[in-house]
Amino acid sequence: MTVNVKVLVPAKIVEATQTTQYTANGVNAIIDKFTATNYSATAATISVNLVTTAGTAGNLNLITKTKTLQPAEVYTFPELVGQILGVGDFISTIAGTAASINMRVSGREVS
Repeated sequence: MTVNVKVLVPAKIVEATQTTQYTANGVNAIIDKFTATNYSATAATISVNLVTTAGTAGNLNLITKTKTLQPAEVYTFPELVGQILGVGDFISTIAGTAASINMRVSGREVS
């Protein structure tokens, strides 16, 4: 067994459309840190789905729904830390407002 500690999603702006951010390609993955920051001057929301292989983002796999971040607020998603993605599973997000929230995800890939 090989464990690689890595950035699963490099720092980026969260899109205002449902977007796949990371896929566990050929590995299992463990989320160790998931951080989002609202860099805008108004409140903004983010939703996060953990989707199984060949699935689609929806209410069935919604982990965090429309989490409101106040201006300059940082949130570290304790509900995502420790979650395991099987081979082919993926992280999908959507922001309620474009160009308001950035995110970064770190974790481990196990093969």
